[in-house]
Amino acid sequence: MKKLLFMFLCAPLLAIAQDDLLGEIDTDTIDNQYASAAFKGLKIVNFESTKLVAKKEFTFIVSHRFGSIENGFESFFGLDDAVTRLNFIYGYSDAINFGISRSSFQKIYEASAKYRLLRQQENGFPFTVVGFNSILVNTALEEVNLPKLEFKDRLGYTAQVLISRKVNTNLSLELAPTFFHDNYVQLNNQDNSQFALGAGMRYKLTKRWSFNADYGWHLNRADNSPFRNPLSIGMDLETGGHVFQMHFSNSQAMNTNGFLGQATGDWSDGNIYFGFNLSRVF
Repeated sequence: MKKLLFMFLCAPLLAIAQDDLLGEIDTDTIDNQYASAAFKGLKIVNFESTKLVAKKEFTFIVSHRFGSIENGFESFFGLDDAVTRLNFIYGYSDAINFGISRSSFQKIYEASAKYRLLRQQENGFPFTVVGFNSILVNTALEEVNLPKLEFKDRLGYTAQVLISRKVNTNLSLELAPTFFHDNYVQLNNQDNSQFALGAGMRYKLTKRWSFNADYGWHLNRADNSPFRNPLSIGMDLETGGHVFQMHFSNSQAMNTNGFLGQATGDWSDGNIYFGFNLSRVF
């Protein structure tokens, strides 16, 4: 655990050396031969995108995920069982972001760092590469049910490499190799250290609308696990410089360890969750 924590703390320092001091312009053009606006939202749906907050910008994101729609009017299509995540992100530079969030799902507090390592260039390097690390605290675990519970058991970690390519004006693709670790897991035969491969895409439909989708393939899930791979689809709407995201997912959790490790929904029987993200830039 100490090694994981050390890696998390050191990763942003390594990224500082990669800061090219060029501002990201959020348009659909190539500026100074760098591709920009591969994604308009900081997330595709569940997975982080390679977009970052600009230098000295402060962004506040309210993410809302209703309960399962399969219960119909009994829970008013999930309205009665909604969870909320509040996320604060600061642009230390155009290439380095820091965030802190709180989710009502398992009462999780999370700190994160997101940093750009390489940028896609016209007639140059073909991909944008961004790193993402986070550390979380699950405060919903109770000592009454877990008498041997220690603070370290509440901790979880994430390390991702986000690799995107803006194929053309309309289409952007991303791969997200992911490592995540939970010091406490619900299943006895589930490894604490888990691996997944994420994939996502954005397709621009009009000047303001785009279709987004992402999927996470869990690589070492326990054989008897009730959890599923997360599949999510959504629409982005650009409104006055902001992006309003609406989506459906088979995961109610919105942090990486949650949607990759604990997605419970099943698209085949309608057990899915509607949600949206609202952001405000200061």
